[in-house]
Amino acid sequence: MDDMGNGILLADVGGTNVRFAVLRGTALGPVTYLEVADHASFADAVAAYLALAGGTVGEAVLAVAGVVTAERCALTNNDWIVDAVELRTRFGLSSVHLVNDFEAIAWALPQLVPADLKQIGGTRPVAGAPMAVLGPGTGLGVAACVPHSGGDFIIHSEGGHATAPAGNAREAAVIAALRAEFEHVSIERLLSGPGLENIYRALAAIDRAQPPERSAADIVKVARDATCPASRAALDMFCAMLGDIAGNLALTFGAKGGVYIAGGVTARLGGEIDRSAFRTRFEAKGRMRGYVAPIPVYLIVHSDPAFVGLRALTLSGASRSRGRVLPG
Repeated sequence: MDDMGNGILLADVGGTNVRFAVLRGTALGPVTYLEVADHASFADAVAAYLALAGGTVGEAVLAVAGVVTAERCALTNNDWIVDAVELRTRFGLSSVHLVNDFEAIAWALPQLVPADLKQIGGTRPVAGAPMAVLGPGTGLGVAACVPHSGGDFIIHSEGGHATAPAGNAREAAVIAALRAEFEHVSIERLLSGPGLENIYRALAAIDRAQPPERSAADIVKVARDATCPASRAALDMFCAMLGDIAGNLALTFGAKGGVYIAGGVTARLGGEIDRSAFRTRFEAKGRMRGYVAPIPVYLIVHSDPAFVGLRALTLSGASRSRGRVLPG
């Protein structure tokens, strides 16, 4: 890579992977993926990336999977700590700005084009209406974007840690089984990679079955191959509950501009969401069915939407002023 002396380091810091790129002017460089497990700390991962990239940067804007407090984030799903003061000191950066990872994706929503999206039901989005995004990955992120003529407003939240609801008796039984294991059964305990594994284990216990232990990726694979009924049942429940929660967010945010789904888990599902009860459960809102039925849901198929958002955030100047972000 060319020298990055005047570049701005962008990063998407997740529970399993960390991704880096450099913004120079308005041009975003290639995205490099590193595994969290390969580096003792986030600062060490930054050093490794800069060594690979062969240059330096003057500022950083970082999307982190956790709560940002006083320029610091202890990530929710690994033991890394991202500390702006440490990074400014170690790398000689003039500024380091931290945002929640789904805040970054919310910034991306108005920038996405049809090729970045796959529509799942509904009709057309209402121009200028709020947009909501959720994403099952190592955890579950939730945010919203409210378009405004003076600049979009972003609402970030910890909605993935809200208490998980049950749409029927079988889902209630799964939540009850998990309540014996976890102090609090959040939505993330069900709608994430580890969440799919939790559903699989809970259903096996309820059905008194003994299927082999499987990772989320394996559950998806054998469910799609129709070689494991327990995996098929777990994936069907995951997709149905995802539809239910997406519909809840449509109501909560008044998201007539669309509900968007990101995250590493959904990227691997292929056509499973289309074939599942996702859209039925999205619209199953009783007296408000007519309200949610026209709302489109979009699966984000862009490989790195957080960087679309980080670029938009940085170029807007909002990374230097929190005036257009409504804190969760």
